[in-house]
Amino acid sequence: MQLKVTKKQPNSKMCFVCGLQNSFGLKSRFFELENGEIMAIFQPSLEHQGYPGRLHGGIAATILDETIGRAIMVNYSDNIWGVTVDFSMRLRKPVPLDREIRVVGRIVSDGKRTFEGSGEILLEDGTVAIEGKGKYLKMDIEKIADFDHQSEQWRVVADSDDPETVILPRS
Repeated sequence: MQLKVTKKQPNSKMCFVCGLQNSFGLKSRFFELENGEIMAIFQPSLEHQGYPGRLHGGIAATILDETIGRAIMVNYSDNIWGVTVDFSMRLRKPVPLDREIRVVGRIVSDGKRTFEGSGEILLEDGTVAIEGKGKYLKMDIEKIADFDHQSEQWRVVADSDDPETVILPRS
């Protein structure tokens, strides 16, 4: 199913997942989709491997958890973040390092203080490689950390290869 990208979410300077200046990080880009889901796109590097040529399971958990946690920003604002309370994942297939990786997340239950979400890491053909689910506390970034938007360079950074639409294997 082809979906329109409705918004790109901000990146930061040094975050491991979205930090554009973190030389060890994933440099992931996050896109809100018209169906209310969020998609992360990143290109793993050799430093992210576990077994040769395969994405490390801990890195897979990190990007999946971050994507699901950011799903709350689709319905609220860039200042409300999902803080992980509980997270689990199921590995189905290895994730290769030599190509762009796409991760999809969504909210499945939205309460007053918490939400539950689920997500998947998808292979190029749309096959689900890893499934994850978690429970998250809704928190304003100002209550999580001393977060200076300017010094952390928390902003949307347009890229020439940002997609206008994406294809998901299911609706």
